[in-house]
Amino acid sequence: MEGTEDTGRYLAGQLLIAMPGMQDPRFARSVIYICAHNAEGAMGLVINQALDSLTFPDLLEQLGIETKGVRDPINVHFGGPVESGRGFVLHSADYVKEATLIVDDNIALTATVDILKAIAGGSGPTRSLLALGYAGWSPGQLDEEFKANGWLSVAPDNELVFGPKLETKWDQALAKMGIDPRMLSGDAGHA
Repeated sequence: MEGTEDTGRYLAGQLLIAMPGMQDPRFARSVIYICAHNAEGAMGLVINQALDSLTFPDLLEQLGIETKGVRDPINVHFGGPVESGRGFVLHSADYVKEATLIVDDNIALTATVDILKAIAGGSGPTRSLLALGYAGWSPGQLDEEFKANGWLSVAPDNELVFGPKLETKWDQALAKMGIDPRMLSGDAGHA
């Protein structure tokens, strides 16, 4: 795959970690899983911000989906500010249907009501994260934000992506890079 002009690579399948100086308050201390990144732009889901206003059972009830075998409580996440009423399920790649986007060997994305029915019925993916809305970037925008010291990127792991401790994911992602968050500066060119 041909790389982007500025970062020299596409970031699909990577985690973005917001730098301390992130100007957009919606993304302060956020960790975003990048589902797609190409010449047309990028799309990702914030994986460390739960929506307090909606629970998974509430959502299923609103959609008229009967619950039978929900294994674990599932948080509903703020996936990003774009299309905030649209649901996306980031999940382990052991569940693949026609509408599923396979991001890498371990993680896939499905945005149909069928996956919610499968999760509610106990036949969904082993691990999943439900998000309303997504983070989107126009062509070249993400590259510019990297140049402006807005983001770092790191390879994901299943526990970081799907783990329940949302409040520690930002620190965990930085630690995975060997970075102590207290040593970071919000100013470009300074550590």
